[in-house]
Amino acid sequence: MLPHTPDDASGARWTRAGRNPRLLLCGVFGPYGVDDLCGRRENTMELYHNQVTRLQGPASLRFHHRSFGLYFIAANVAADVTVLDFPSRRRFLREIRKDYDIVGISFITPNFIKAKEMARLVRLHAPNSIIVLGGHGAAIEGVEGLIACDHVARGEGIRWMRNFLGQDTAAPIVHPILPCSEYESIFGVPVPGPTPSVLVPGLGCVNACNFCCTSHFFERAYVPFLRTGREVFEECCRIADARRTPVFSVMDENFLKDRDRAMGLLAEMERTRRWFSFYISSSAEAITAFGIENMVRLGVSMVWIGFESQNADEFAKNAGLDAAQLVRDLRRHGVSVLGSAILCMEHHTPDNIGADIDFVVGLNADMIQFMLYTGMPVTRLYEDHKRRGLLKEDLPYEEWHGQNELNWRHPAFPGNEPKRWLDSAFRRDFEANSSSIYRMTETAVRGYRTLAARESRDACLEARRRQLRRRARLYSHLLPVIERHAVNEDERRRAIALDAEQRELLGPLRITERLVRFGARLLAARWDVRLRLLGDRLQPATIVTQYRGGRAV
Repeated sequence: MLPHTPDDASGARWTRAGRNPRLLLCGVFGPYGVDDLCGRRENTMELYHNQVTRLQGPASLRFHHRSFGLYFIAANVAADVTVLDFPSRRRFLREIRKDYDIVGISFITPNFIKAKEMARLVRLHAPNSIIVLGGHGAAIEGVEGLIACDHVARGEGIRWMRNFLGQDTAAPIVHPILPCSEYESIFGVPVPGPTPSVLVPGLGCVNACNFCCTSHFFERAYVPFLRTGREVFEECCRIADARRTPVFSVMDENFLKDRDRAMGLLAEMERTRRWFSFYISSSAEAITAFGIENMVRLGVSMVWIGFESQNADEFAKNAGLDAAQLVRDLRRHGVSVLGSAILCMEHHTPDNIGADIDFVVGLNADMIQFMLYTGMPVTRLYEDHKRRGLLKEDLPYEEWHGQNELNWRHPAFPGNEPKRWLDSAFRRDFEANSSSIYRMTETAVRGYRTLAARESRDACLEARRRQLRRRARLYSHLLPVIERHAVNEDERRRAIALDAEQRELLGPLRITERLVRFGARLLAARWDVRLRLLGDRLQPATIVTQYRGGRAV
């Protein structure tokens, strides 16, 4: 192994040596979501349980998501790459001792201390390895002076790494075949079948809301990987054939923004009569332009919409929006809605913030993400707060997770007041609208009823009707569990009524379905005991994936 210096860091030297460079690409080490020297209990490794359904107790949605960017880099460079996801500190130490040419560490701002410790360990145990920092944490100002490293990869990582290795930056992007989540359960009941596949058509968003890390990380532009509907369709076919599931979670900030591409995808599905289903994120204005009817035909099962505030005109993407009507229309057509809202914005005070919470709760979306108004490095909000001297320069980065304390000085919400309002908002949504899994079941039943009532259905709508029927029936098997664990009497009555409605609509239960329900009740009882004895922290298992010259092995 050649010793490295900043002046001799170009990957072209491995090409000259006639061998592929050896790369280790890592996420930060665990444990996650615990209070220790490196992290905080609020920063869990579960998107939904952390930011969406976190106060719903056993009804919370439990998923673990991989560090997708690492796999995209590994699949798109001529190198021998090991991707180490969810490692323990000990497992990371064991791996770096294999003397990799390059060790890449991907992290977000709250995991700054973990990234710093990992870099220190590399310097100590693998001094010949080049250290590259990446991920959203790479946007921290002067991070190269705060963490021992040789290079910082900012922006789109595939082209950065190709350039660093002296390879063709304009070569086609290869989409890796990956599950979106490793673990899916509700009430401790595993979701049956393969998890959805991840699909990344592109990165970034041109809307560039002032708080959005993704928009600003990619310089307020959209970086397309798949430019046409046919390209998206062909990737769906390839991935679906490999993973044997037609369901995709689309990692794209505003998928419907490119209306022509989405319509092209729909046209390909209708032409071939191959029907995929999608979980997507899109802004309200993009949804309005695309049309709910087209969303149904496209197979959108869930859409994440940034409502942010009751003042629709505060964000251009929501100008003139009737949010409540949009949510009602989407759910009536079988499209679940995850709406996001921001608390402790600059205009908020203890006297008016409750009105914004009431507005969002009143939308009765399937799920709500409440987050604190937090400007992360590189965003316009961060720059604005920094310019005005509002940033809490002494607040450790591990507290910058938007679920506890503000990283800026808000005169109306000092100390732990933001967390108190945040927890109150989650609790109010849960108690007023019931658990998210109840609402998702209700949406599926509504959607099936809407499509079944149509006098005329073409092949596309008939396929979507069948899909909604299956989804409604599958989700309904948790209704007796919801009744047993209801947050209040309202949810208990709703669960009983919805179960009766779906049986009337879909027919009586078969014997196998009754057995499934019985098994779900047993698993839920076991999960309840587990939560009481061990708490609700789940640690994902370490995943090691090898790539040889861009091919997974």
